[in-house]
Amino acid sequence: MRNGTKLTLFCGSALGLALAIAAPATSAFAQDAAVVADTATAAEADETQATNDGEGQDASEVEGIVVVGSRIRRDTYNTPAPVTVITREETTLAGFASTTEALQQSTSVTGGSSQINNAYGGYVTEGGPGANTIGLRGLGAGRTLVLMNGRRVSPAGSRGSVGTADLNVLPSAMLERVEILRDGASSVYGSDAIGGVVNLITRRNIDGVEVEGQYTGTQDGGGEQTRLSIVAGRSFLDDRLTLNGSLEYYEREALTLRDRDWTRCNQDYFFNPDGTRADYIDPTTGKPKCYPITATGSNGVTINTIGTQPIGGRNRFRPDPFFTGGPLPGFQPVTLASRDTFEDRMLNEDLISPVKIYTGYLNGTYELNALGDAEVYFEVLANRRESEQTGYRQLSLDYATGSPLLPAGFLRDSDQGAPTDITNGQNLGVRAFIGFGNDLSTQDVDFYRTTAGIRGDLSLLGDWKYDAYVSYSRSEADYMFQAFLIDRLSQSLDVVPDGAGGFQCRDLSGGCVAAPALSAQVVGGQLPRDWVDYVWRDVDGSTIYDETVVSASIDGPLFELPAGKVSGVFGVEYRHASIDDTPGLDSQNGNLLNFTSSAITRGSDSVMEAFGEIEAPILRDMPFAHSLTVNASARYTNYDSYGDDWTYKIGAVYAPTDWLSFRTTYGTSFRAPALFEQFQGGSTGFYDASADPCSTDNIGPAGGIRAANCASEGIPAGGFQPTSGITVVTAGGAAQGLEAETSTNFTAGVILRPDLPEGFGKLALAVDYYDIQIDNGVSRVGAGAIIDLCYDDPQFRSGGGYCRFIDPREAGSNALTVYDSYTNIATQVVEGIDYNIRWTGEVGPGDLRINAGVTQYLSQKSRLFSSDPFDEVNGTLTSPEYTANLDAVYSWDKWNFRYGLDWIAGQDSSAYLGVPGGRNASGYDFKVPSYYLHSASVQYRAEDWTATAGVRNLFDETPPVISAGAYNRVGNAPLYSGYDYFGRSFFVNVSKRF
Repeated sequence: MRNGTKLTLFCGSALGLALAIAAPATSAFAQDAAVVADTATAAEADETQATNDGEGQDASEVEGIVVVGSRIRRDTYNTPAPVTVITREETTLAGFASTTEALQQSTSVTGGSSQINNAYGGYVTEGGPGANTIGLRGLGAGRTLVLMNGRRVSPAGSRGSVGTADLNVLPSAMLERVEILRDGASSVYGSDAIGGVVNLITRRNIDGVEVEGQYTGTQDGGGEQTRLSIVAGRSFLDDRLTLNGSLEYYEREALTLRDRDWTRCNQDYFFNPDGTRADYIDPTTGKPKCYPITATGSNGVTINTIGTQPIGGRNRFRPDPFFTGGPLPGFQPVTLASRDTFEDRMLNEDLISPVKIYTGYLNGTYELNALGDAEVYFEVLANRRESEQTGYRQLSLDYATGSPLLPAGFLRDSDQGAPTDITNGQNLGVRAFIGFGNDLSTQDVDFYRTTAGIRGDLSLLGDWKYDAYVSYSRSEADYMFQAFLIDRLSQSLDVVPDGAGGFQCRDLSGGCVAAPALSAQVVGGQLPRDWVDYVWRDVDGSTIYDETVVSASIDGPLFELPAGKVSGVFGVEYRHASIDDTPGLDSQNGNLLNFTSSAITRGSDSVMEAFGEIEAPILRDMPFAHSLTVNASARYTNYDSYGDDWTYKIGAVYAPTDWLSFRTTYGTSFRAPALFEQFQGGSTGFYDASADPCSTDNIGPAGGIRAANCASEGIPAGGFQPTSGITVVTAGGAAQGLEAETSTNFTAGVILRPDLPEGFGKLALAVDYYDIQIDNGVSRVGAGAIIDLCYDDPQFRSGGGYCRFIDPREAGSNALTVYDSYTNIATQVVEGIDYNIRWTGEVGPGDLRINAGVTQYLSQKSRLFSSDPFDEVNGTLTSPEYTANLDAVYSWDKWNFRYGLDWIAGQDSSAYLGVPGGRNASGYDFKVPSYYLHSASVQYRAEDWTATAGVRNLFDETPPVISAGAYNRVGNAPLYSGYDYFGRSFFVNVSKRF
């Protein structure tokens, strides 16, 4: 990892400030219970967590709350849109070591939708490896807006797909509470707020110093977490100046495949009709065969094997000096099932990748006593993430026909056809499938965010206020991955005798080291160190993402109605963002063997917006109308990239009585294409050769449309056996006129707060229906779909269509190249119901609080083209129909006792995948049972210190098992953030206030 010099300087300065604040020995820590302009106390937020109703609060206790989803200042939490609140105290009791964990692992937040976390280190994700994001309603992180104190948290990460906020940058030690709006809000906040908004409120008016430490250990080892923080705050100059700051260190150690029983032997998990296992039985162990971690396709990568032209009906052989029969003595023929696919170093791969995070944060206010009792405020956030991922690599080493590095005889004469990238124009003779070993990727991401603003009263307009600020954010990332370089491999494989019984490169320039001659040791992964150092290189790149926001607004009462004041907010906002991802030259030039290459991603976009919001109390304290309030907002947006548009939202809260209320919203939202979706440089990936539409397995019946199209390219009747994979180039869509996504959002809910008999406590219930539809969605068609649409088109290449995205086949190899750019095509619909219930009351000598929530999805469907039928995935794997959570806390004297439960309903993809009947009938098992996670903790709160200890995953629940072949898996389990990969873990949190 590289040193974070800039962050070190900032943190050093912040630490000095914190010590200066803490200097007086008489200072005592006291949480400020007063309410400031944009935040309420944690206790008040907690009182409204379940229902967002707030009807029971005394308005005199709260002044000027701004709740996520609205810019109107109000005296209660009573808003038309459903809002969930999670407090700092709750996350500590639950044992979450960071805000990232609290957001990603709580079903009350995610509703069961999968989140990008550190289990996705080997996958292409927004923000690059190591980034952690949040997506609401299953609509993805790009459609969820993240705010801190009501202001945008800009994207951060590495590589060309940076487009969403990375939760790693958040100052966990300073967070007071999190407000989650699961409703569209583009008319209030602008782009991205389609699935919802997450607003993180920081602590303010701290008086003193607080030191906190938390350690989380796992029962079976691996994945340990440590967090240390110091928070300080103090007022100066007769309370006109207030400063609050924090320093924080977080570390999570690696959790590898070796660390858990259920990931040590990834199996096919296939079944016979009688229910017995149908996996290939490894003759060396007598048990089902193990494979490395895999994606959606068939298990395993081939290692310790050579591929040749067919001989005796076989073309794959494993070195075996004791095998003297068969067509190739010394090499045992193998099949797809019996080939070697596993070796011990594969277990070094990360299940959860390690990370170190350093965070410094400082906010402050200064009362000017001028400009309408103005207050100047600022925020500074500095964060450094050092993350890395350990993987496993196979080397496909191609020896040309006739190469002197091949043994004389059949192997030297073998001819598999067309040349490859590293055979120097000669036909491929023998391919060695070598288990190379572990590879490493690293990311060092520095994130900075500064905000400065002024707010005050507009005394000439009565009770009107103004707020204006400027914010600048910058993410700087250096990243590295390891790869085999094509030019060096080619040079090293072109050899001549060295006169000493060995070989040397024909071209010795650049320190070329000759490739090893084919042998059993080489095929088995024993490679010369000097040659590895020559062809296996670090590839470095850098990413910079900048965002500037300038915003100004005024708010206050417009006029008076019989039911109360009509309030309004009006403002303007300007945003400018730019991205510059510069991969290493070898990546830009496509010089990476069997590895994704990338071009430069560079571009910028700006937007100017004007917005307004009005809230009017229509009725109050009338028969059958305790209250009726209407809210309306609108926003005009003008982007440089795609032009202008309007969004709007209307909502209402109607309470016929003081214990029953109804709420509803309807609005439009939009998402401007992320910069990488517009400007991403061409990234090259690969499909397996078996996906070629003209292969023997895919060409279809003679006389069919596909067969005829293949024949027009010179493919023989019946297809062919391709030896080259399909190159897939992915790029941004700005040149094709990419437009913004649009959506409609509808919610309707009911809230009940019945008056229970004395001694029965307080009960609150909220039920909310939601329906979100996204049109013109930014997506890629997908290389597979492009190939099928082209080769099944009767007009084929003469008709244009999707064949425009496929280059003519390469001469000799017949290889295909497909271009899959971002475009506006997709439609996505999410529909469901949220149920929330809360009960509080006295039980024995203490108080009991129970919160429970259920998310029910009625539909989760999408389609790629408007002419396609909808693809409904509700209730299938990783898209559960139901999720629920229960949180019970019993408080007595200085003690708190908590029990928590998260439930994910069983899921079944059998019918969806066309394999109905379960494991016995289909041979596959894509059905999983309900999943339960239990947790328990105890907390003691003294006057100036607090200690919390507990257990997560109390019963050591392991993820369920599914068959290979359809879903990304981790070990034998689905890749899904709703499942706990750590197992039973224990945590201790101690804080001390001075």
